[in-house]
Amino acid sequence: MLALGPAESADESLKALNFILEAWEEGTGSGIAPEMMAYAALYAALTDLVAAFGEESVISLVQGLAPRVEKGEFTLYRSRQ
Repeated sequence: MLALGPAESADESLKALNFILEAWEEGTGSGIAPEMMAYAALYAALTDLVAAFGEESVISLVQGLAPRVEKGEFTLYRSRQ
């Protein structure tokens, strides 16, 4: 596999995200609940990551997500009380 520089890597990441967002729109537009799309996307991502990097690496990645979720990194909308 060819190593990508920072600019190419960012371009590839943006292109990949756009493909995912298009599929998401198509799925939710067809009546699939967003949480079902999320579960399917997580399953697909985790199975691909395990195949590419192995279970131990994916376990480390997943364990590192908890503090990021707690800090609100993935919270797009905050409710105010």
